[in-house]
Amino acid sequence: MVEIFGNIREIYDFTVPCGELLPFIEFFSESSAEKCERYFDAGHDSVTMFESWTPTFYINLTGNYTIDVGGKRFTVEQDRDILILRNGTVTRYNRPEDRIFTVKFYPGGLEAVLGLNQAGMSNRVITLNGLLPARLLSLLKDASCFIERVRLMENYLLTVMPGKVSDHYSQMVGAAIGEYTNSGMQLNTSEIAERLFISSKSINRYFNRVVGIAPKSYFSALRARTALTAMVAGSNSFSPVDYGYYDPAHFYKDIFKFTGRKISDGF
Repeated sequence: MVEIFGNIREIYDFTVPCGELLPFIEFFSESSAEKCERYFDAGHDSVTMFESWTPTFYINLTGNYTIDVGGKRFTVEQDRDILILRNGTVTRYNRPEDRIFTVKFYPGGLEAVLGLNQAGMSNRVITLNGLLPARLLSLLKDASCFIERVRLMENYLLTVMPGKVSDHYSQMVGAAIGEYTNSGMQLNTSEIAERLFISSKSINRYFNRVVGIAPKSYFSALRARTALTAMVAGSNSFSPVDYGYYDPAHFYKDIFKFTGRKISDGF
């Protein structure tokens, strides 16, 4: 199953973090035995996800699984937990019995909470066992349910997170993403920099420092993801112009670059 084109969330439970973590974490999730039994045969033996530049923890609760990152295939053993950046297309190969607990951070969120900069994580599968306490990982695996795992992870992150996140780079990147989103994705990088009273050179430096990519490239991926999601959800009312595209041809070209698929091929 392919993200956006299909509902990859069918076999997972989801919840958002507590208020203090909301600016930094998009969601917690866990594959559900009940939902796997109900939906797994509908294409969930593999899940392909497009670039989002969102650092993500995968806490392995059961056996081995396979994942493609950066054009390479990795086997993740039962006792191994990983962190990936999702800077490109990622495919995870599932079995109905797999159980994985996931923490998905916003761009820059991992650094704000744990002090781990994501800029050097591209195309890597990083072992979490050296980044999170062994005791925490053990408690997460032994926990009785998804909600208990969420509570354990939240408590740990709140304990280690600085009382006030004041990193100037991260704050400016967050503000820039907010300006871009609130404008209906109509602004270019120079216009966003002007609104934030910084130079184009500075906003490029901030994004490369915090996210690991230039703002123009990040905004392009964000727009493609958002516009494609809207098109799939309601194609009759969708207009690419509403998302800053010049015309349909501009949109189609961008979607092919983002997904490797042509809109004309159907979804």
